[in-house]
Amino acid sequence: MDRYIFIIVLLACVLRAVRCYSSGKVTGACDNMTPQHKKVAQQSPAPFSVTTDRFSFKEGDEIIVRLLAASTPFTGFMLQAREVGGSSPLGSFTVTSGEAQPLTCNGLPNSAISHTSNSPKSSIQGIWRAPTSGNLNSIQFSASFVKDYSTFWVGVRSSPVTYNIAAAPPASSTSVTSTASSSSEVSNSSTGCDSTKVCFSQPLNCDPGVSPDCYFLSAMTSLGDTAVQLEMTGPSDGYIAIGFSDDQRMGNDDIYICGRDSGGLIQLQHAFSTGRKIPEILPLGNVSDVKSSVNNSIISCSFTTRNPISTQRSGGSSSLYYLMIVHGPSNNGIIGPHTGTFISDTKVDISSPQIVTSEKEPPIIKAHGSLMLIAWMTTGSLGMIIARYLKGVAKGKHYFGKDVWFLVSFYNTVPNMLV
Repeated sequence: MDRYIFIIVLLACVLRAVRCYSSGKVTGACDNMTPQHKKVAQQSPAPFSVTTDRFSFKEGDEIIVRLLAASTPFTGFMLQAREVGGSSPLGSFTVTSGEAQPLTCNGLPNSAISHTSNSPKSSIQGIWRAPTSGNLNSIQFSASFVKDYSTFWVGVRSSPVTYNIAAAPPASSTSVTSTASSSSEVSNSSTGCDSTKVCFSQPLNCDPGVSPDCYFLSAMTSLGDTAVQLEMTGPSDGYIAIGFSDDQRMGNDDIYICGRDSGGLIQLQHAFSTGRKIPEILPLGNVSDVKSSVNNSIISCSFTTRNPISTQRSGGSSSLYYLMIVHGPSNNGIIGPHTGTFISDTKVDISSPQIVTSEKEPPIIKAHGSLMLIAWMTTGSLGMIIARYLKGVAKGKHYFGKDVWFLVSFYNTVPNMLV
């Protein structure tokens, strides 16, 4: 009997522990953020990401933090804000759905959030509020994601969020970086075009370091590395974006957007275009070395991505894509319909350095020009011949009070002046 009682008690303890983990009451993991699953965390890149709606803050500011799944959902999570390089939670969270709950870590109420059940999740949002006093520094949001009991990732971090002792300056002069870089300026340049990197610009061969009206995209790869270094810049009141497509139409395109967030700062986003509507925002994924700036309405971003390019249209592994540059307005961080689009003439291999060109004129304009040339060379010349040589033949013959030769010549010449 004692043996059976022991087994029942043991099962009750195990079930209680399982229920505890699935309910998200994981305060025992506050310090190292490691699930107590007696397993080792995954070392591969996490299929999840942590994003923020701004890249700087001051005392008392609120930041929207999102946990996003790329394809595989997560069942459990834990999120904290920590000083860059630090190990203690900062600030406080509020939650916006029943799938998340606040936790008390290190004696600080609401200093972390976690799951409330083991249901599959693709997106979680929390609102973090900065402390109103103390010695503040730049922070990062750090999260642990649980796919299942044996598969989890620890220390998935957002881009750093910079502490500003004063309010952020006006957007027209703001220059920020989303990595711990010594310089926040984005050095877009045409140097290396056709020799070390692919360059696509409008106007053709413009230099973004010289011309303020230059829309510019460059891509550079390293031999034996899947990383692609991308740069984009151009004048815009809201955003500029670059895309990779299987054709020259909008839709099913892999996109990176460099635009103003709700605070007027510049943010990089990864997205997928599904046609003539707002693109679907994706997790930023395996992106690093992000820099962004805006200066006199010239928006710029540079970054390194190891994300595969996915158009979801072609089933093969082709590395050839049409390149796109678009720009347009934004409202409170939401991009609006693009007001300008530049698309490459042909598909491009971004691993092969070259200068890419685009159609400057739609085909209808070229057709109009060809027809105008034909008109001037044929019917225009015919009208002049009639006026020069047939005037005497039709002399004295009138129609509507005018000489016939004049009317024939007139109606063969004037319409060509209107083409």
